[in-house]
Amino acid sequence: MARVLESGQYGHTDVTEQFEHKVADFLGVPDAVAVSSGTAALHSALLAAGVGPGRDVVVPSMTFCATVQAILAAGATPRFVDISPSTLCVTADLLMEAVTETTAAVVPVLFGGRAVDLTAVQEHLDARGIAVIEDAAHAFGSRIGSRRVGTTGVLTCFSFGPIKNLTCGQGGMVIPRTPEEANLLRRLRLLGVVQSQSERANTTTYRVAGFGLRYQLSGINAAIGLAQLDRFATTELARRRLWHAYRDRLAVLDGVTLVDVDPDHAVPHLCQVRVHRRDAVFAELRAKNIGVGVHYPPNHLQPAFATWRRSLPATEEAGAEILSLPFHQHLTPDDIEHVVAELERALQATGGS
Repeated sequence: MARVLESGQYGHTDVTEQFEHKVADFLGVPDAVAVSSGTAALHSALLAAGVGPGRDVVVPSMTFCATVQAILAAGATPRFVDISPSTLCVTADLLMEAVTETTAAVVPVLFGGRAVDLTAVQEHLDARGIAVIEDAAHAFGSRIGSRRVGTTGVLTCFSFGPIKNLTCGQGGMVIPRTPEEANLLRRLRLLGVVQSQSERANTTTYRVAGFGLRYQLSGINAAIGLAQLDRFATTELARRRLWHAYRDRLAVLDGVTLVDVDPDHAVPHLCQVRVHRRDAVFAELRAKNIGVGVHYPPNHLQPAFATWRRSLPATEEAGAEILSLPFHQHLTPDDIEHVVAELERALQATGGS
């Protein structure tokens, strides 16, 4: 970070490229393309996959609204799909049931850090020319079997926002499928300009090859990401231990169901429970300064996306019950004990248990 600040060059620099190389090495993939946010990663990936007007994209409603906004930004139509009640993730069967003749892509959301296995339907999707674009905003470092998310041969999008498992302060990353796709993604993030910044420094002109956006990741943000990646093994272990500690303590509470993130393979991003009378429990905990949240209100019920509303029973039920508990690697055992004790009190006070 000091080197970046001292250089006086705060935009996209060689530090950004170092971060790309280091993420690619960490995952064991040929390339990685850094962008300015997770939303930018999703939008860029959709464009690189040829998704556009007149096509639909199958996506779970249970995700942050950024996923849906990226689809709309690409000119496509979201086709909302339901989830598994136990994991809050979409399944291969649910995705395939939602595919239509106009489907250009499916976007499995790796909710809470849990991977989604589409192995059984990948060949069928490939045969129909349907791209798989993983929204892995929650899942940097997670595994599907023995392989890291991002290494299974699909377009994978990571978010490196402030609260993610790996943070750049703000940033994102796309794992491309081919060298040609990587080149296209790099042009897209730089307003369609073919030459890199270092190449443009040695010429009097540059060439714009097509449509593009200003989606570069700054050297400042990349430097934060490099530092975070150096300590990721510690972060990964801490988040798993924290999730297990919550699980053990919550096991004795009535009226609470812990959402399963598969912590043996996932690097947990959230610790969520399902409770009755969620809104009342939420208010009780907030009154005690417990930083609970709701991730997320279902998108198909949002006014902005009402055009594409359809019945999604599992999503709607989960949307009324999910509660995210405080979850970051600096929590102590005493903190967890305090949170769970206050949750128990809130359940009793609201009749939720």
